[in-house]
Amino acid sequence: MHALSEKSSLRDRLVAERRDRAPAYRSAADAAIRAVVRDLLRAGRPVGRPAVGAARRSVAGYVPSDGEPGGAALPDVLGTWGDRVLLPVLRSDLDLDWAEYTGPDCLQRARWRLCEPDGPRLGRGAVSTASVLVVPALAVDRTGTRLGRGGGSYDRALSRVPRRTLVVALLYDGELVDDLLPHEPHDRRVNAVVTPAAGFRRIGPTAG
Repeated sequence: MHALSEKSSLRDRLVAERRDRAPAYRSAADAAIRAVVRDLLRAGRPVGRPAVGAARRSVAGYVPSDGEPGGAALPDVLGTWGDRVLLPVLRSDLDLDWAEYTGPDCLQRARWRLCEPDGPRLGRGAVSTASVLVVPALAVDRTGTRLGRGGGSYDRALSRVPRRTLVVALLYDGELVDDLLPHEPHDRRVNAVVTPAAGFRRIGPTAG
C-alpha cells in the first residue's frame, strides 16, 4: 500500500478508536497525562533550561481538541512552574505561527474548532526557542515516527526545532505501537511520549 493511502487508513481507524473510548476513561487518562507533564516540567531535567539570555524557560504546546489526550486544561499545566508557554496559530498555508498563552481568557475559537491565543504573533521560528515541545499525535512507533492529522503543520514546525529539544507526543494507552508506522522523508520524529499507564518514556535511537 502507498504510504499516503496507508496513513489515511490508519488515521481513520485511530480517530474512530478515540471516538469510541468511554468518557470516564478519557477524563481519567487526561488527568493522568497532565500530572505526568506537570511532574516532568517541575523536575527540570531532562527538559532543559532557559535559552542563554532568556528570563524564563519556554515551553511550546497546544490546546487539545475534544477527544485528544491531555484535555483542554493542558496549557495551564504547561505554565504551572512559571514557564513561558507558546501555543500554535494555524496559518492559511497550514504552517504554524506562535503566540504566548497568558490564561484561558486569551483563547479564541479558530478554524476547524481549534483554540488559539489572541496575542501578538511571534513568527514561525519562535518554536525554536522552546526547551520542550509537546505535540499532538494519533500514534507513535518506537522509532519516534509520529502519525498526525495529515496537514503537515507539525512536520514543518519540528524542522525548525534543534535536535537537542525534547519533543513529547501525548497519547492514550495503546497508541504507542510496536509496528512501524509509514514514514516519508518530510516526516519529523519525536523523542519521547507520555501515556496514562506508562507515563513519560524516551523513544527512538537515543533512548536509554
